[in-house]
Amino acid sequence: MTDDASAQAAAGTAEGQGPVEIDEELARHLENKRDDLFEKFEIADAFPPEVLEEAEERTEGVQQEIQDELDEREDLRDLTTWTTDPIDAQDFDDAISIRENEETFTLWVHIADVTHYVHPESAMWAEAVERGNTVYLPAYTIHMLPPTLAETVCSLVPEEDRLAHTVEMELDKEHLSYESIDIYKSVIHSNERLTYTQTENRLDDEDAELHDEISLVFEVADQMHEQRKEDGSLVLNPRRDRAHTIIEECMLKANKAVTHELMWNRGVEAMYRVHPQPTPDEWDKALVEIQELDGVSIPGDSWDDPRKAVNATLEQAPGRQLGKIQWAVMKVMPRAKYMSDPFGGHHALNFDIYGHFTSPIRRLSDLINHWIVYTNDVPEDLAALCSRASDKQKAAEQCEREYKGFLQEVGLDPDAVNNRGIEVVDDPDEE
Repeated sequence: MTDDASAQAAAGTAEGQGPVEIDEELARHLENKRDDLFEKFEIADAFPPEVLEEAEERTEGVQQEIQDELDEREDLRDLTTWTTDPIDAQDFDDAISIRENEETFTLWVHIADVTHYVHPESAMWAEAVERGNTVYLPAYTIHMLPPTLAETVCSLVPEEDRLAHTVEMELDKEHLSYESIDIYKSVIHSNERLTYTQTENRLDDEDAELHDEISLVFEVADQMHEQRKEDGSLVLNPRRDRAHTIIEECMLKANKAVTHELMWNRGVEAMYRVHPQPTPDEWDKALVEIQELDGVSIPGDSWDDPRKAVNATLEQAPGRQLGKIQWAVMKVMPRAKYMSDPFGGHHALNFDIYGHFTSPIRRLSDLINHWIVYTNDVPEDLAALCSRASDKQKAAEQCEREYKGFLQEVGLDPDAVNNRGIEVVDDPDEE
């Protein structure tokens, strides 16, 4: 529902389990279904040759190019930095660093500097506009940018220098409000690539590498999370683990910082994320449906703000009812859209102004906002780009939903396929 870092975070994987085994005939059925869906939703799978050629060219001489960029960028290579992603992640577009000061925390969110390689004059940019976003189907990904580029020079892999776009935030210790926001091009060096499970383990092991840094950032992220709930932000997944909380809250804080900088300090148009609120009648309908669930009761002091009512109910409700509560809310929620005018805000997050910046490898909106932040130049067709990004996101979600439904029809568990992948074998074991 927060439609952000949680999109990747929610793809938590079952580490240690082997792939789901299927036979060749079923594999053909899945391929045919995907082709049908791609045609139905106008999703391009293969990249045009000129786009692949351009991507290949941009991966040559990378280390020298990064060295040459050092004169123009902040050198953050000595800053302790790490990434956290699902075990099967193919690219790493965000990394974090943190420092505790006397009265503040300094939080750095480093984002892959994709626009250094993909710009409005490039074939890759035009193709990204066509695609709008990466489409994630269980065990099958249709990329927005050629993997040749996205999974190499744009990916913040460990133990290598990489170009980044850094959001440096000085946060007041008591309220975690922004004391200062600085957004700049940088060169970083990630110390380690962690999975969510590894991050959880590091938090529990006082002697582990990065334990102190991860513990500190969790303390800050947990405070951010509680503060958001108190302020009225809707939290549909209250039982998320600590690792996912870190990533979601840090990405939300960075996205909010960037869009506040664009709106209030620069006054420029950008690709903002606007989420309208349901009508009072729609909210009442959802709350009544929730209240009638067996074993569920909405706390009496929370009815005035439906978002707080849902948060409080989810925290107390039995696990078997969580999905029904979430669905009751989702049914009345309008779709969030990309717009060049931020006013109206983001209802679910309860943010006055919000936009995306932290995933430029997989979302057109973030790619365009990177370009606007860096150049202070707004594309002439921004309104049309906003509409396209919204439409392509809707198509991707519908495609994913229909493909998951088909997997169930043929006897496969979409979550198992998503988490573990697929292996085609002559005589598959019974799942």
